[in-house]
Amino acid sequence: MRAERITERLEANGIPFAPELPERIRIYLDLLQEWNGRMDLTAVEGEEDLLDRHFLDSLTVLKTDLLAGAERIIDVGTGAGFPGMAIALAKPGIRVVLLDSQRKRLSFLQAVADATGAGNIEIVHARAEDGARRTDLRERFDAACARAVAPLNVLSELLLPYVRVGGKMLCWKGPAVEEEMESGRRAAFLLGGTLQPAIPCPLAGRDWDHRILPAVKSRTTPGKYPRKAGTPKKEPLGT
Repeated sequence: MRAERITERLEANGIPFAPELPERIRIYLDLLQEWNGRMDLTAVEGEEDLLDRHFLDSLTVLKTDLLAGAERIIDVGTGAGFPGMAIALAKPGIRVVLLDSQRKRLSFLQAVADATGAGNIEIVHARAEDGARRTDLRERFDAACARAVAPLNVLSELLLPYVRVGGKMLCWKGPAVEEEMESGRRAAFLLGGTLQPAIPCPLAGRDWDHRILPAVKSRTTPGKYPRKAGTPKKEPLGT
């Protein structure tokens, strides 16, 4: 895909960007397609769908004020780097930690960082529950992000322990989030957070009902959370 086409889609969606971003996305997109041929990074096929569903969907956050003033964020369960790597390329002034439990995914992300010159990322190999118990990561971030990882009540336990008091949890969600709100609200409260209204993030030419749902961290997360790896998914809070 040509950088000019990426520029067109960024402009059509009103996403603010620096002149170098389209070329950086082009490099990332090419690497994603190349590496996806030998490892399972995404089930999405076709350059236009990859661009919209992964890159632009991640970058719709830049049309909001959700990252205003953020200096350090973490993408938990980053997978192929969405939304974290996309944000890092678009906002070089923000330090972005990309955390995942699979080394092969992190090897891919290191290759992307090397090829695009992204010097504002840190790669961490860990389960989400284990990483949140590290003193250098626990309650150290202005925002903790996740996209298409788990239900809202599970995400609350995986993300909020990373967020400093006064920071935010940001969850990329679809319309099913409405069914997750009640249990998600209860779980967030137990972890020191308060859910806020979801912000619609449509994409031009697509009929996707995508939203970003924030929670503000108002209290320190109790030390017993997160529970041991696997427990948040098996025994979700707030149910």
